[in-house]
Order: sequence, then C-alpha cells, then structure tokens
Amino acid sequence: MKKYFVLVAFFIFGLLQAQQLNCTVTINTQMLASTNQQVYKTLQNAISDFVNNTDWAGSALKQNEKINCSMYITLTSQNSNQFSGTIQVQASRLVYNSTYSSPIFNYNDKDFTFNYTEFQNLIFNPNTYDGNLISVLAFYSYVILGLDADSFAPMAGNRYFEIAQNIGNVAQQGNNKGWTQADGLQNRYYLINDMMSPMYMELRQTSFNYHKGLDLMTQDVKSAKEKIKASLLNITKVSSVKPNAFLTRVFFDAKSDEIVSIFSGGPTIPVSDLLDTLNKISPLNSSKWAEINY
Repeated sequence: MKKYFVLVAFFIFGLLQAQQLNCTVTINTQMLASTNQQVYKTLQNAISDFVNNTDWAGSALKQNEKINCSMYITLTSQNSNQFSGTIQVQASRLVYNSTYSSPIFNYNDKDFTFNYTEFQNLIFNPNTYDGNLISVLAFYSYVILGLDADSFAPMAGNRYFEIAQNIGNVAQQGNNKGWTQADGLQNRYYLINDMMSPMYMELRQTSFNYHKGLDLMTQDVKSAKEKIKASLLNITKVSSVKPNAFLTRVFFDAKSDEIVSIFSGGPTIPVSDLLDTLNKISPLNSSKWAEINY
C-alpha cells in the first residue's frame, strides 16, 4: 500500500510539473438570455482545467516559470449545445530580474463557434479532430508557447508554431470559420502561416531583440532603450515588403502601450526617427505615439 501511494504521488507530481501555462479563463454570458448559469460555470472550469493541466510541451516548469495568460470568452449565442462568440487571448512574460510582466500577445478572435455538452471530457490529440473547442484552445496555447520562446531565443518558437499549424490544418475538416484563407485576411489561418513564413522572420527577430533590451532594464536603462529602439526600427524591413501586415498589427496590439511607457520616462534617448518609423509602420496607433514624451 505504501509503495502504491508513493507511485501515485510521483505520477501526480510529474503531471503538475509538466504544466506550462498559468491561464485565467473567464466566460462572459451577459448577451445570453439563458438563466441556467451552471453549464457556463462547468464550461469555464473545463476550459481552465484543459489549458492549465495539459502537457503542451513535454517539459517541466516550476510555478514561477509558467507563462501567465488569459482567455476571455464572450458568448453571443447558444442553441442547445452549440455556442458562438469571441475569444480574447492575452499572454505575458516576466522581464529578467524584475516583477514586471511584458505583454507578448493580445488578440481578439471573433470567429469562435463550438459544441459543448456539460461534463464532456476535453482531451487533446494533435493528429485528430475532436471538435472546434479543443482545436481553438490548443491552437492558442501553442501560439502562446511559441511567442514566449521567440522572446528568449531567435526563432525558438518554431516547434510550437509547427504544432499550431498542424492543429489548424486538421481543424479545417470541421468547417468552422477561422481556419482557411476563405474566412478572411485576419484569422487563425493567416496568423500561424505568417508566423511560419520567411517573409516575417525579421518581425520574429524583432521580438527577440526587443525583449533582450527589456531584460537589460534593471542594469542599464539607457542602453536598454537603445536596444529596444533598434529592434523597432528593424520592423521597416517587413513593412517595406508588406505594408500594414497582419502580424505587424498583432505585434503592436500587444506592445503599443508598453512602447509609449518605455520612451516617456527615465533617461532619454533621441526618438524622433523612431516616432517617424512608428507612425509609418503602425499608423493606427498614431494617437498613442503622440503621447511619447521626449
């Protein structure tokens, strides 16, 4: 009996150590007329358990090493066990030697439809299609892992993006929106295919250089700002080939507020050229760039 207990404890400990994400899941049902809130609570708990307890990467992470993220699901319609809505996915990573978390992803997916029966098991298999709910959750889990890895080493997210791309390919058989070219120009299909395209390698390199600069903030703020500035100027290599690219917008959706904060306080560096560049490559954020004090 004692031996059995030790084996079970070891197995459970291994599962706990295999988790990679620390995800907060919220389901907003204010747009639904249903009064049965229990099914939504069950769904929220099921999604939270699925994302947080699945071993996505096969590597052990300590609690303080897990990637902090959130999934905010707004349900807009329900017909029996069929649900429709949106899912806002956000993620951040800690800056070296600090308690500050830098946003790495902030994306609102407006094509989120799925079937769910209360208490059904959510189990992920990368090579089979088990419904759009599992596919979307798994897809974004791997996108988060890939973006986090890219921020620590050049192109380190490839292994995760490849899995996300495979999930997208397999999910096309479900005929749900967001997985194909025919579903628009800014969806899951283009998000992951652009991530894997050589055309956008410079943008992924920018992410690494940007966060390398952030990690220097506690040592030399001025030098860190210069590195971050240089990384942002590098995006012109992408914008000159693909102006207003989808991935460029995704990058700035996560980073725009942080960029304003970085260059609006502390030791100053010349930023007039940076402002010109930011206004050209991300004109949608021009009102934010105008807030930069220098």
